[in-house]
Amino acid sequence: FSIPVLIQGTDFESKVYKALMKIPYGKIATYKDIAEKINHPKAFRAVGNANSKNQIPIFIPCHRVIASNGIGGYNGGLEIKRFLLENEGVNLK
Repeated sequence: FSIPVLIQGTDFESKVYKALMKIPYGKIATYKDIAEKINHPKAFRAVGNANSKNQIPIFIPCHRVIASNGIGGYNGGLEIKRFLLENEGVNLK
C-alpha cells in the first residue's frame, strides 16, 4: 500500500526516513547501507539515532534496518521487531 507521509525532523533525519521508505517489504538493510545511500557513509550510528526518533515506525519502516552483526535495536522492543520482520518473510537465522 501507499500512503502520503509528512516527514518531520532535521534534514539528516528526513534523508534517513526517505531512504527507509524505499526498503521493500520483506527486505532489510543495515545502518551502514542507509548511511551510504544518503551519502554519509560514516554516519551509521546517526542513522540508528534517527531511527530511534521515528514517530511512525510502521509507515517509516525502521524495523527493516538491522546492525551488520545482528538484529540491532528497535524502540518497540526486539520481540516486535523480530515479529514484524518474520511476518514479512525475512529469515533472521
